[in-house]
Amino acid sequence: MDVIFNCPKCDQELAVDSSGAGSEINCPACGELITIPEAPAPRVGIPHAVPHGDSHPVNPISSSAAAKVEMHLKVPVHTAPSASLITKPLVPLEVAAKETDRKIKIKTIKHTDCVEVGHDRFDEVVTNFLQKVGEAGIVSITPLTYTHLDIGSQKLMTDFGVLIVYRG
Repeated sequence: MDVIFNCPKCDQELAVDSSGAGSEINCPACGELITIPEAPAPRVGIPHAVPHGDSHPVNPISSSAAAKVEMHLKVPVHTAPSASLITKPLVPLEVAAKETDRKIKIKTIKHTDCVEVGHDRFDEVVTNFLQKVGEAGIVSITPLTYTHLDIGSQKLMTDFGVLIVYRG
């Protein structure tokens, strides 16, 4: 059976085997030299004995060191209206196509098509196209990875691009 007691200096709750009762140890929390108290005598006959003068049985949780920690918690108060965390689902592509007179189109821009005389113009080409379509006209942008045969080296090369679905 363990002897459960608190350090007299830092009030740290400690548990030591009853065979160590009466010996001295250093508190693991504060380092103070303390003497382990004797184990309380077990109560016979009544499993949940109530000490004299107390009307309530001793609750081990409420008497633990964790229950003695003071917590000062506050409920947050917001003055501005709260933001909605639930949004309406996007309209399916078929419905979106019927709601407007503009048809849904697809544009694929490959990185290899944007390299001119050693200058990589991929970002510029994609940006110009997106500005031309406008933010309201863009349905989706999907990155692509593809393989092609390089004419100069006769090897398969991996490259990237984007697939843009838009209304136009």
